[in-house]
Amino acid sequence: MFDPPAAPSLPIAGATERFPVRRVHCIGRNYAAHAIEIGHDPDREPPFFLLKNPDNLASSGESPTPTQTSDVHHGAEPAVVLRPGSTNIAVDAAFDHVLGYALALDMARRDLQGAMMTAGRPWEIGKAFERYAPIGPVHPVALVGHPAQGARAVRVNGTLRQEGDFAQMIWNVPEMISHLSAYVALGAGDVILSGTPSGDAPVQPGDLMDVALDGVASLSVRVV
Repeated sequence: MFDPPAAPSLPIAGATERFPVRRVHCIGRNYAAHAIEIGHDPDREPPFFLLKNPDNLASSGESPTPTQTSDVHHGAEPAVVLRPGSTNIAVDAAFDHVLGYALALDMARRDLQGAMMTAGRPWEIGKAFERYAPIGPVHPVALVGHPAQGARAVRVNGTLRQEGDFAQMIWNVPEMISHLSAYVALGAGDVILSGTPSGDAPVQPGDLMDVALDGVASLSVRVV
């Protein structure tokens, strides 16, 4: 009936090829301090996930202000980028399925998300919207390894807003891959956003968000 839209894809550091995105999985409340910050128990409860749409990812360096909200927050999250996956992946085999890592901002309409949480409804209306998951290039494992720790910081207009470390994750990368693969078949092109530390805060049009992850990547995004 019509020409299909181009498949969403991400640039790859040091390569001319691009990474075609299949699905985007987001782990919820994966940092104890952030769980407390939004009113939840920081204990190591089983991880849970929600979906963003592949075309929510945007590598343009700009984030449009979404509609129907007055409370948009930033959340810095390393993205785990998968090559061919499987089901029921063992924890000790999970790194075999990782192509690389990228630095992303999982933006949220917190007012809408909060209303959905209170009503016991899905969060997607607050998390999955057009071009509001800014992301940088994929950095292959061959270049950056598998970071077990690494400081992460978000500055908005030069002011430090959010900081954390890979080592503070409640569920580490192999554990989240293993757990998720017990429920869905992971595959080439899947992206997992690994959670955000405490300190996410509102942004306004014109704000510049600068994100850095030691030893991996940096990312600058303007709210437009």
